[in-house]
Amino acid sequence: MKLGLVSAILDGWDLEGMLAEAKAAGYSCVEVACWPAGKAERRYAGVSHIDVCNTSEEYIRRVKDLFARYGLTISALAFYPNPLDPEKGPAAVEHLYHVIEMSALLGVNLVTTFIGRDQTETVEENLELVKTVWPPVLEYAREKGVRIAIENCPMLFGSDQWPGGQNLFTSPANWKKVLEVLPYDNLGINYDPSHFIWQMMDYIAPIYQFRDRIFHVHIKDIKLYRDRLNQVGSMAYPLDFMSPKLPGLGDVDWGRYISALTDIGYDGPVCVEVEDKAFEGTREKIVNSIRVSRRYIEQFVL
Repeated sequence: MKLGLVSAILDGWDLEGMLAEAKAAGYSCVEVACWPAGKAERRYAGVSHIDVCNTSEEYIRRVKDLFARYGLTISALAFYPNPLDPEKGPAAVEHLYHVIEMSALLGVNLVTTFIGRDQTETVEENLELVKTVWPPVLEYAREKGVRIAIENCPMLFGSDQWPGGQNLFTSPANWKKVLEVLPYDNLGINYDPSHFIWQMMDYIAPIYQFRDRIFHVHIKDIKLYRDRLNQVGSMAYPLDFMSPKLPGLGDVDWGRYISALTDIGYDGPVCVEVEDKAFEGTREKIVNSIRVSRRYIEQFVL
């Protein structure tokens, strides 16, 4: 496995600055945030360390040279919008095509994203949307030799995302349904155990069940506050009873998690995703967060 970093936490750093921090922290690869230019609509979104719309030979060469200079590789190009949103979905899909193209041009051949969801519609109605929106995207990616890895985050954190959430790909049951209506071998999973924790689900068993579909892995911890959960219940806004934490500071058993990945022979990237509010506010805290995370997780992944 290659231990990597999701670059979104280094918002405010340019590409070279981000690579310098990742290298100094001891990572070997980076999942590079590639959002469109403009204001972020939520935390950790809107970050763009590679301009996927600039496909000039000069720019491609510069990006490759920078990664070579710092001895790092790209695990995936990352863009996490809601492609099924009735209003914003078309623009998200348009940008996703650019991300796929850039992934091919850089020789990365992997894009991490969300399947999306119309949060006002049922699962069954969303599956019909999936069958309309996603086949052209996956066909294009296949032509380019690019795989698509969907993260399992429900995107159900606040009032603007209720009801339903903004990502259908939330559980093994829904994974199965999506993979049935999209029978593409270049479609797989970006596996994040933290989202299973706050949904009160087993985060180990699906590793074995979907062993052939795991293309990319996130390292993010989550802490449940049982006293709050007992007051509001699991149907409350999830941020009322949980909080993302650095690996080792939450409830994920990382030994069991990495052990399961080794059982299935997974040897791809495992990328630390920092979303711990306790390590925000200053550039020093952010830099410390990626270094502390690497020191903890390297006991399982060198």
